[in-house]
Amino acid sequence: MEKGLIAIGAAIAVFTGFMTGLGEATVAAHACDAIGKNPEAESKVRSTMILGIALSETCAIYGLLVAILLIFVY
Repeated sequence: MEKGLIAIGAAIAVFTGFMTGLGEATVAAHACDAIGKNPEAESKVRSTMILGIALSETCAIYGLLVAILLIFVY
């Protein structure tokens, strides 16, 4: 394959990390909003937020893994 196409593919794969960061920031903002409206549910909101952020972070890690594989294997 051409190096340029591999670089474009790696850039797109790394872009998943950027979008994951935006998603995690949105989740954290909405969780803070929910805790502000209902302080009694803080532990449930926090645990659900952490679970959601951890699951979305795996998408960023997979994107980084694909980018590294594209750059160094091909």
